[in-house]
Amino acid sequence: MRKVIGAVAAAAVALGLGTAAHAQQTVKIGVLNDMSGLYADLAGRGSVAAAKLAVEDFAKIDPNLKVEIVSGDHQNKPDIGSSIATKWFDNEGVDMIVDVPTSSVALAVSQVAANKNKVFIGSGPASSDLTGSKCNANTVHWTYDTWMLANGTGKAVVKTGGDTWFFITADYAFGHALERDTSEVVKANGGKVLGAVRAPLNTSDFSSFLLQAQSSKAKVIGLANAGGDTINSIKQAAEFGIVKGGQSLAGLLIFSTDVVALGLPTAQGLVLTETWYWDLNDNNRAWTKRWQKEMGNKVPTMVQAGVYSGVLHYLKAVSALKQSKDGKAVVDKMKELPTDDTLFGKGSIRVDGRKIHPAYLFEVKKPSESKSAFDIYKLRATIPADEAFRPLKDGGCPLVKS
Repeated sequence: MRKVIGAVAAAAVALGLGTAAHAQQTVKIGVLNDMSGLYADLAGRGSVAAAKLAVEDFAKIDPNLKVEIVSGDHQNKPDIGSSIATKWFDNEGVDMIVDVPTSSVALAVSQVAANKNKVFIGSGPASSDLTGSKCNANTVHWTYDTWMLANGTGKAVVKTGGDTWFFITADYAFGHALERDTSEVVKANGGKVLGAVRAPLNTSDFSSFLLQAQSSKAKVIGLANAGGDTINSIKQAAEFGIVKGGQSLAGLLIFSTDVVALGLPTAQGLVLTETWYWDLNDNNRAWTKRWQKEMGNKVPTMVQAGVYSGVLHYLKAVSALKQSKDGKAVVDKMKELPTDDTLFGKGSIRVDGRKIHPAYLFEVKKPSESKSAFDIYKLRATIPADEAFRPLKDGGCPLVKS
């Protein structure tokens, strides 16, 4: 009887240890973004689908790691975003939050992640402050940023004669950062900024802002906005005949979904910078077909591709560490491991949290040049990884030792 009891006890202990070991190999990821507003197309459910594909592919690398995905809508409001992040981290066992377009929300979530020692991977936000003055050891900025956009699109426009600018700027952290970074590029390349006007987020009527830009006589009207705001401002600029009047538009952050929404007759000729395009190579096309199985006949954005890439690398770091609870340790491991996936290729993460990879300068095709509904870009230039993002020494990140 004693032997039987001892065997049962040993089995119970073994079962308990097995359960504990299994718990250590479980990770929970929260996809937080705009699910219903002006950024829903460029992120939204498409980012959740991208995260699922990353988990699916990672299972081939480490089938023992259990991964759960939850999602939430921050409604583009920092207080709602930080509230969801706090609830997820404190009460729902979330280890990492990914995506978070809307820079003001991302900055708030980044701080929550640092306070809770969790992980934040920003694929959706643009503000370069995330790896500058507001950087922290728990945040990785993945896909793009305002410095990259300014030095891609802004520099290209100035070098082709667009040397006087007026900005229509989204009145929150992202727009301010994009206007600031682009203004610096314009001035550094011999151009002048004649003025700027701030427009509230999710504006339906841009007429007064466009009239101010028109009266400035600037050669270039810089649109420091995104998503639905960019679509509305470009459509209304066409109605005002601004381009026909001799001024040009510089969409400083344009996504493939914006171009599809605008249509090539309206969007043709726009120059823009992205870090990923679905039709750039065979790998991107193959991934897009997988993504479309859940999302239907839509075009994925660089933000959604960045969610896939960021989640995959995060899981590699968790697998290597055998734990997901110490967020700073996971981010340190992410920085230590070279990044490598089919969508962004080989890259790295710097000490300031900036993910490094090439960027691409595209021009929107004319309708006559397009061969299919989503055949929208032609490549004008590839910006190498070591030139695409702000130099480490110039960011002002406290993590960077002088």
